[in-house]
Amino acid sequence: MIKKAIESFKNGEIVLIFDDDNRERETDMILAAEFMTPQHMTTIRNDAGGLVCVPISSEISDKLGIPFMTDVMEAASDKYPVLAGLSPTDIPYDEKSAFSITVNHRKTFTGITDNDRACTIKELGLLCKKGNFNDFGKYYRSPGHVTLLRASEGHVLKRKGHTEMSVALAEMAGLTEVAVCCEMMDDETGNSMTTDDVAVYAKKNGLVFLSGAELIEGYHDFKGI
Repeated sequence: MIKKAIESFKNGEIVLIFDDDNRERETDMILAAEFMTPQHMTTIRNDAGGLVCVPISSEISDKLGIPFMTDVMEAASDKYPVLAGLSPTDIPYDEKSAFSITVNHRKTFTGITDNDRACTIKELGLLCKKGNFNDFGKYYRSPGHVTLLRASEGHVLKRKGHTEMSVALAEMAGLTEVAVCCEMMDDETGNSMTTDDVAVYAKKNGLVFLSGAELIEGYHDFKGI
């Protein structure tokens, strides 16, 4: 299944990844940022419905100069003490939040439409693919409507979140390590979509659906670990 996932990802298709029963217990739609289209955005908004985020590798995040949001909060907490009290120290499934800043591409209007968000995401993937990291501030403004996520250094070898899984899949596919992820929600229960329902959706739409364990095992094989 991991080979099919890599091939699909390389071809600009959405891949569905369930993290783990002992973590978020959520399935995310994953796509390489450089292939993002308004049509993808419409599918993600309608059929996933969670928060649309852009996982970025630790190395590329450093080159862009983007911090963890918790670092921004800590730096500003002297002037705004409430930020210290808001620190996410009690996440039930993780030790650290991957959240970074939010952005819009400067040529977008409100930034929230399918066209605008697709533009913001795709252009960021292409900017990083071309290595134009110093142009980030030239083409982007913050805050915006697309949430950036910083992957942990070593990604799935250190942290097993969808942020890291997205980056690992991009690495295995030989693509720029900038992706899109969005949680799949359930309209009936108000919770995340069950894996049984995701499997039905995947079969109906011809999408690859794999577990985080399969992806991580595949990454270990890829690295020869």
